[in-house]
Amino acid sequence: MSSEQKPAGREDRGKDRQSAYESLREYTPYLTLGFQLAAAVVVFLLIGVWADKRWDASPWFKLLGLFLGTVGGFVKFFRTIADLDRKNRRTPGKPSQ
Repeated sequence: MSSEQKPAGREDRGKDRQSAYESLREYTPYLTLGFQLAAAVVVFLLIGVWADKRWDASPWFKLLGLFLGTVGGFVKFFRTIADLDRKNRRTPGKPSQ
């Protein structure tokens, strides 16, 4: 084996791991958005179900909870996207699209 053809060493694997870690760290906030949206809808829906049982007003509180959870979840979703976009645009060395 010549000096130009070296097998992949620990340094190369370390760089690959670091690159994978940086990519994961960059995209992790986006991966949680779906869970946050679903959690908001489910939590408010369950509060609505509880309120319907408590005050015997079925299905009004359930519908109100579903509506509030959906609107609140989407507001949080779009605010998070806007914040992440602003943060990515300010990061030096990254091209903004």
